[in-house]
Amino acid sequence: MSKPQKKFTFGFVVNPYAGIGGAVALKGSDGAQTRAEALARGAEQKAGLRSEQALKQLLDYRESIEFVTAAGAMGADILAQLGFAYQVVYTPEHAQTEAEDSQRAVTAIAAQQPDLLVFAGGDGTARDVVTALGDKALPVVGIPAGVKIHSGVYAITPSAAGKVLLQLISGQLTTLRAADVMDIDEHAFREGTVRARRYGELQVPSELEYMQAVKVGGKESDELVLADIAADVIESMDNDTLYIIGSGSTVGFIMAELGLENTLLGVDLVSDNTVVASDVTGAQLVSAVQSAQQEGRKLVMLITLIGGQGHIFGRGNQQLTPQVIRAVGKENIIVVATKKKLQELNQRPLRVDTGDADLDAELSGFIAVTSGYHDRTMVAVAT
Repeated sequence: MSKPQKKFTFGFVVNPYAGIGGAVALKGSDGAQTRAEALARGAEQKAGLRSEQALKQLLDYRESIEFVTAAGAMGADILAQLGFAYQVVYTPEHAQTEAEDSQRAVTAIAAQQPDLLVFAGGDGTARDVVTALGDKALPVVGIPAGVKIHSGVYAITPSAAGKVLLQLISGQLTTLRAADVMDIDEHAFREGTVRARRYGELQVPSELEYMQAVKVGGKESDELVLADIAADVIESMDNDTLYIIGSGSTVGFIMAELGLENTLLGVDLVSDNTVVASDVTGAQLVSAVQSAQQEGRKLVMLITLIGGQGHIFGRGNQQLTPQVIRAVGKENIIVVATKKKLQELNQRPLRVDTGDADLDAELSGFIAVTSGYHDRTMVAVAT
């Protein structure tokens, strides 16, 4: 890629607390009380690391980019670490930043009229951005770092966000499209109900390979197909195996066929046709996996994909950490989905975004998705 002739100015803002509720089974990170509880449960702040993964794609072009950002963990710390030129235009009053800080930072950054705004967070952060920008026609690229990512303003992975920026500065992308900003009621989400609402739209680069679609909501309607999928999975289940049951309505249907209570939007553990733990955190899952390994028991993971996007890891199931996924092994991961759900991807691959680039590469390739009774569909998996 040839070096650009002009100097680009990018706005950059990070929600440092985005995603901390995921691995500890809090289903989100909105609100000071939720963040405090997440930290008390041992949650780690990873939005900065995911931002680094994106911006490292631009290291060879540092002389062509200047950033306008917020102080500290909201942006400046990461840019300084990577050696980018930057100007701080907003400083939060407190160490624990709130939604108001994200909005004020975006307002201050937009006043400098950058070429594009890069932000890291989840759906709550996207709401803050659309609130702050109002009717300003500033293009954005979101770095996925939250638990809930239903909005279409995010790249499919942090590295993909960096690739979009690379294509922009080299002049390869010139078309923009409107993408919806969506968010859900976190209280209802924790009770097992998805209530999505549209909060506006933002302009994003029209690069479908790297930018994700808005999540398609709703439950599967074809119960006969789901029953076939459930029959196949149940037939294969063994005693003395620890089953890690992921989220989603397709998996929930299988649990119903087993006659077991299910955490629709969480992770449960099943052994010998009994739920041994419900809505586990990442730490609890690691402990259970280690105990099962010490006892010589087999591990199997049952998951489905997010409709319209295709993500199987990294969206709403951060409890399934790289450590757990490696312990289970790719060969013991059962992905279930109807062919209708697969067709809605329009030949796009399934996506993995575990936060571990090496693991994402190991999971890439092809996987056999259970799409009926003794019926498998080969689907590509990509980062």
